[in-house]
Amino acid sequence: MFATDRASQGMGMELLETGDGSALVRMTVTAAMINGHGTAHGGFIFALADTAFACACNSHGPVTVAAGADIAFTAPAREGDVLTASARERTRFGRSGIYDVTVLRGTSVIAEFRGRSRVIASRTDAASAGAGRGRAPS
Repeated sequence: MFATDRASQGMGMELLETGDGSALVRMTVTAAMINGHGTAHGGFIFALADTAFACACNSHGPVTVAAGADIAFTAPAREGDVLTASARERTRFGRSGIYDVTVLRGTSVIAEFRGRSRVIASRTDAASAGAGRGRAPS
């Protein structure tokens, strides 16, 4: 999934690890990510956490999307900071799941994210339904 994620790659994110219900993603805060207070805009931190969440919940195979997410910012990030987002599955039930993502600057926690996932189709179903239309089903 990450190989075709142009949005995340466009923000300079790198997928470092992915496993059964887990993922580790890295991003360096650039000048274009700085808000009017001189700190990283929260939307970029959320996007980093969301990408780790997406990689973790899609590691099982079926096409899985976010059903919702919350984030708590605990410390600012600044230009040049290297951030890592570590996602781990808490539970899966039926077609739903809950994932926690910790965003770190070195060893300091700067955000905690909780995502709720929903399986929408198997990879084969999505490929068949999207064939010829240039998109997966919604």
